[in-house]
Amino acid sequence: MARDKPVQNSTSSTQQATKLPNLVTLVGRGIPSRFEIAVDGEIEMVDANPLETATIVAGGVAEGTIDVGVQRFRFSGEMANVHVADWNGNTAPTSKSVPVVHVDYGIER
Repeated sequence: MARDKPVQNSTSSTQQATKLPNLVTLVGRGIPSRFEIAVDGEIEMVDANPLETATIVAGGVAEGTIDVGVQRFRFSGEMANVHVADWNGNTAPTSKSVPVVHVDYGIER
């Protein structure tokens, strides 16, 4: 009996890095905060379920909340805007509780 070739539905990390070569990382500081990231290309959450982390990704925008831990997003194009605010609505540099944001361009993995 002949076997069919397996079909791969998921994208490998190398293919994802080629398609979305840039990375933005948010690091929570223990205070509930909200964020919005806008890029002029595509954006996709990495290694997390957006429903579990209350993150919405649509078009070139990701928005959600974070208090502890790390959330990562791969994107294409350039970063257009990042807005972070603590639970009182205070932004950096006024609030030292907002998440730390790291943007890296041309990351392979």
